[in-house]
Amino acid sequence: MTYQIAIDGPAGAGKSTIAKKLARTLGWIYVDTGAMYRAVALFCIRGGIDIRDEEAIVNALPGIDIDIIYNDEGQQVILNGENVNGFIRTEEVSAITSAVSAYGPVRAKVDEISRSIAARNSVVMDGRDIGTTVLPDATTKIFLTASVEERANRRYKEYIEKGIEADLEEIKADIEKRDENDRNREISPLRQADDAVLVDSSFMSIDEVVEEILEIHRGSFL
Repeated sequence: MTYQIAIDGPAGAGKSTIAKKLARTLGWIYVDTGAMYRAVALFCIRGGIDIRDEEAIVNALPGIDIDIIYNDEGQQVILNGENVNGFIRTEEVSAITSAVSAYGPVRAKVDEISRSIAARNSVVMDGRDIGTTVLPDATTKIFLTASVEERANRRYKEYIEKGIEADLEEIKADIEKRDENDRNREISPLRQADDAVLVDSSFMSIDEVVEEILEIHRGSFL
């Protein structure tokens, strides 16, 4: 029997960090759906495709092959045979991923890949609509959030540690814009599933959040 922990929430809430640690703790597979959307966004940037042109993006989808493989370094996103883990976390990609992921055919492609992985393995999966759309029957559903200020500070520190120049106010504005776009998009908007448990990580450490989610998951069997 396989199990699924679905973690949804806004940008910068720490979903990926928490999901990865949960998967390692449980010995499950971590599936970062956002990384797959980022791969589509990267393809559009490299191909000079206007993200406002839905028809052009949909027409490009047959030429986009995304796969997920796992090695000692964790999840690796493969775009048309190339490992693009080192290219999908840039500000340029981040700025357009939300817009690209709003298109129905793009979401359908990523959802199909995600469900296929979850059908074969116990997984921890994070994104914007995992519990509401991708895995509506997930064993455990979490809506992970944090204040805009805290999310901006976390991202700012992350960039500085990587030696990337960053402006805190610009990051905050970008997060607020992405939140608005995600909440108001027509297809699979960001929202808390009715049966998801809200976890606010604003004043919690990574280990504290992981332990709380593990307790919630264990409680789902009581």
